[in-house]
Amino acid sequence: MRAARLMTYTPEIQEKEVTGATIWLTGLPSAGKTTIAYELAGRLRAEGHRVELLDGDEIREFLSAGLGFTREDRHTNVQRIGFVAELLASNGVKVLVPVIAPYADSREAVRKRHQREGTPYVEVHVATPVEVCSERDVKGLYAKQAAGEISGLTGVDDPYEEPETPDLRIESQNQTVQESAAAVHTLLGERGLL
Repeated sequence: MRAARLMTYTPEIQEKEVTGATIWLTGLPSAGKTTIAYELAGRLRAEGHRVELLDGDEIREFLSAGLGFTREDRHTNVQRIGFVAELLASNGVKVLVPVIAPYADSREAVRKRHQREGTPYVEVHVATPVEVCSERDVKGLYAKQAAGEISGLTGVDDPYEEPETPDLRIESQNQTVQESAAAVHTLLGERGLL
């Protein structure tokens, strides 16, 4: 005896076309990446966009726990974040990624992943000079490095390869957080991502 199949009718739901994108903010520690990302996230949410912010410190704690700060581990961390960002963005989420990502080849691998999947990707270089970052020293990293308590600080005693052709370069020391977030917002509008 064959089991009866339950047939249900589900009306088609007309959904508004939602475009996701990854917005990667790269720059030195204390450059202002996360502050700008949170400001932009608030603005995008107020406009009705689905937004996720992948904070580098939180990713290190949960997704990349156990990784160190060797070049290989940093590359692995960036690739994991890139994978999650693309997955979310391909499902209509605006994904803000304020993560240092110090190596050009790591960032390029993330960009290529997005290109292969047809997912929009925007690279923003928060190009705050190291002197300004060390004055801000939000997490006390520059002070610890100067005191010899830590080593491998990006941009001081570990390399940071600046993006040669970012989609947007922000000099956060010359404008407010709101102005910086507005510049990224404008770029997203120009790219048809709003």
